[in-house]
Amino acid sequence: MGGVVLTTGLAVTHTAPASASTRPVQVQAAPTGTQAVTGVRTAKVTLSARAARAARQKARASKAVATAKAQLGDPYRYGGTGPGSFDCSGLVQFSWRKAGVKIPRVTHSQYARIRTKVSWRNLRPGDLMFFSGRGHVGMYVGNGRMIHSPSTGKTVRIEKLDGWRKRSFAGAVRPGG
Repeated sequence: MGGVVLTTGLAVTHTAPASASTRPVQVQAAPTGTQAVTGVRTAKVTLSARAARAARQKARASKAVATAKAQLGDPYRYGGTGPGSFDCSGLVQFSWRKAGVKIPRVTHSQYARIRTKVSWRNLRPGDLMFFSGRGHVGMYVGNGRMIHSPSTGKTVRIEKLDGWRKRSFAGAVRPGG
């Protein structure tokens, strides 16, 4: 029996051998995101809420990473929330705020209040990585590297995640979801 296959913005007629029960169908205009077909079930194509959330999070994470990278070379300052100087949690808070996401000010609260926890193996750019009993935070930027504001006398920098970092890893979270 003939039918119509619907995909996003496309109607394709499927043909089969003619029979007494075959009848023509008409495709009619319908509201955005839907296609109505007379004589056949109506199909609605939607992006799942989960996929939409993931796409939003990825876009925000990309902006947070770009913002953090724009701070490269800025000096560490205890209690610094930028612009111009940062402590570790101030850098990630500033970066995510510029991406439109509010996160807590200090490391322990950042870990506790951001719901989506992430394993070392599942890190994505923008994820916050906690070290040394959650007393230090950096932002994963991809390719086994993170950006952070390390300590007094140092500047915001990108560093490779080495064995010491892996051993002192205390968890990670994914803001913006």
